[in-house]
Amino acid sequence: MKIELLPAAAGYDRAITVFSPDGRLYQVEYAIETVRRGTLAIGIKSKDGIILAVEEKPRKLQNAEVTQKIFQVDDHIGVAAAGYIPDARSQVDNARFFSQSNRMIYDEPIEVESVAKHLADQCQQFTQYAGVRPFGVALIIAGIDKSGSTIYLTDPSGTYISYDAVAIGSGADQVTEHLEKYYKKDMSLEDAAALAIESIYLVSEDKEGIKHVKLSQILNDAKLLTKIPEKDIEKYAAKAKEQSAKRQS
Repeated sequence: MKIELLPAAAGYDRAITVFSPDGRLYQVEYAIETVRRGTLAIGIKSKDGIILAVEEKPRKLQNAEVTQKIFQVDDHIGVAAAGYIPDARSQVDNARFFSQSNRMIYDEPIEVESVAKHLADQCQQFTQYAGVRPFGVALIIAGIDKSGSTIYLTDPSGTYISYDAVAIGSGADQVTEHLEKYYKKDMSLEDAAALAIESIYLVSEDKEGIKHVKLSQILNDAKLLTKIPEKDIEKYAAKAKEQSAKRQS
C-alpha cells in the first residue's frame, strides 16, 4: 500500500501547542492572517490628542450610525479593531472589567499600558493551551493617562508594542509606508484626522464620501473618548483630498 506524504504544515496546524520543525505555530499565523484580511484601522497621536479611525462598509439597510470597530474601555481609553470583530468584543469586555476593577481598588484611572499588557497576556495564554484557539483580532489601544498620550498595538501572538502612528488590517503595509512618510509628532488633531482619512482612501475601494469612514478622538485636556460627528469628518475629508492633491502635484 502506497502512503502519500502530507504537506509539511498539515499535522502541525491542527494543534495550537505543537511547533513545526521550522519553529512556527501555524494556528497563530492563521490568526494573524485573519487580521490582515480585516478592514483597515488606524491610530495616530497628535500634539492635541489621539485619533482612532476605521473603515466600515455598512450594508444598505444597516444602521450606519453605530460604529462596529471602535470601542470605549474607560473614559480615557479607546480601542480600534481589525480582524474577527466578535473576538474584539470579548477582549474589550475583559479590558473593561480589568479597568473598572483597578478604579475600584486604587481609586484612580488605569494606565493604558496596563490594559495593553493585560490583553496581550491573555492572547499569549491562548497560544499555549490545547482546546482553545488564538484570538483572530488585533487591537489598537489608545488613551491618555498621567504619562501622556499613548497608543499600543496588540496581536494574536501576545505581542504589544507602543507606536506614534499605526495601521492594522487590509492594506496596512501600504498605509504604514504612507504614515512613515507624512506623520509628524507636532501635527494638530485636525491634520492627524485628515491623514487618517487620506490613508483610508489610499487603500479603500471607495475613494469618495465618508459613509465608510468612522472617527473617534481623545483630547489631551478632556481625556475622554468621543465620536467625531459626520460634519467634522466631511471637513477632515476635504482637507485630506487637498493634501493628497498637493502630494501628487
